[in-house]
Amino acid sequence: MKVPLLDISEQYDSIRDEAIEAITKVCDSKRFVLGENVEKLEEEVAAYTGAKYAVGCASGSDALMLALMALGVGPGDRVITSPFTFFATAGAIARLGALPVFVDIDPRTFNMDPGKLERRLAKSTAKIKAVIPVHLYGQCAPMMEINSILKKYDIPSIEDAAQSIGASYGARKAGSLGELGCLSFYPSKNLGCFGDGGMVTTNKAKLADSVKKLRVHGGHKRYYHDEVGVNSRLDEIQAAVLRVKLKRLPKWEDARIKNALIYRRYFENAGLDKVIKLPYIAKSNKSVFNQYVIRSENRDQLRAFLATKDIGSEIYYPIPLHMQKCFSYLGYKMGSFPNAESAAWEVLALPMYPELTEDHISYVVEKVGEFFKK
Repeated sequence: MKVPLLDISEQYDSIRDEAIEAITKVCDSKRFVLGENVEKLEEEVAAYTGAKYAVGCASGSDALMLALMALGVGPGDRVITSPFTFFATAGAIARLGALPVFVDIDPRTFNMDPGKLERRLAKSTAKIKAVIPVHLYGQCAPMMEINSILKKYDIPSIEDAAQSIGASYGARKAGSLGELGCLSFYPSKNLGCFGDGGMVTTNKAKLADSVKKLRVHGGHKRYYHDEVGVNSRLDEIQAAVLRVKLKRLPKWEDARIKNALIYRRYFENAGLDKVIKLPYIAKSNKSVFNQYVIRSENRDQLRAFLATKDIGSEIYYPIPLHMQKCFSYLGYKMGSFPNAESAAWEVLALPMYPELTEDHISYVVEKVGEFFKK
């Protein structure tokens, strides 16, 4: 049996005709950028996340940058985030001339540890303009605790929800939990388009208005610029495709959650939860499992073995950000963030997508067990 890490072919086949019809309508309209589909998608994503406003942009990476720009982050400022996340989180900070400041993660959820955040802020809040908690692997960071801490210091939070549209923390969904939220519609995401796309969410009209200006070179009126912005517009074709897929997202989320439960049942029945760590979901959270990530001290050997059995896997992420060459100027050393470092050496994402079958999962677990029996 061959089990890829991700297979979007069946999902594509299920929406193909409707998506092509939607794309054809865009082509016939001759309106390709920031048109009716973008406006309607913004309304639909706002309603889906529970945020009051949503603003489309060119990518999830741009969403992070635009959110920071809307808060006035610039050269010399500092922004706190996680050292264990995709590069774009810290990259957006650095691109604006600000300094990424890292705090370690909770080793169970891989998300920002509120206690470590509070201890960092207690040392100094000088020039700290924002905090970016990351909702990693489809599970929200503990935003109630984080926002409670930040309120004391009057520091805003930006959710990096690139992997977590549809996830919830308590009664609220990702994208409605901070001053701003950032979504990615890259094809591998739970809600992915046919290229690149992103969105910024917020409950504040002033911030939404700022992002709308910033995405078109800093002005609402053509050739009149209130500030220096960027070119980061969501195109109509991608918005049309996303509108087709958004209607189906709850069903796909349920399938991912079901598959995660099946994984757990098979791993536990095989006794493998004694030799690997299974995903931990906090009681207040609903994870949408953008990835299904286990931990093993034998990660690299296990991954190589699974590859010989035609089972896809991936490491998200092999090098924590504070150890990346481009951030060496920040002065962090090995041991600065031990939880992030140990996660980077141990995490392994196994196949996860809505169309994954129980037979697929059974085969994956069987081969993981075969590896450990060796």
